[in-house]
Amino acid sequence: MVVRIWHGRVPTMKAPRYREFLNLRAIPDYRSVPGNISVHILERQDGPVTHFITMTFWDSITAIQEFAGADVQAAKYYPEDRDFLVEYEPHVVHYEVVGSA
Repeated sequence: MVVRIWHGRVPTMKAPRYREFLNLRAIPDYRSVPGNISVHILERQDGPVTHFITMTFWDSITAIQEFAGADVQAAKYYPEDRDFLVEYEPHVVHYEVVGSA
């Protein structure tokens, strides 16, 4: 199993709307791809900026390619992200899951 981790920052005043967007648009998009096991969105307010971490679990890198394209290291963005994000981080990170309970 592989976890794909993306980080984004939004102005705190926009965080509730971004959270709603992620739940209504992004999560269903991830879940629609064969090989996606689960999606977890983390949120942390840090003064004027709120951080979002998206952790998606996949059965293989091949499944991630179906979602993200050939360059699995490149972050995937939605057109709506331009209304929320402070910056576009170009890359995501992947980890092999080697233990769980």
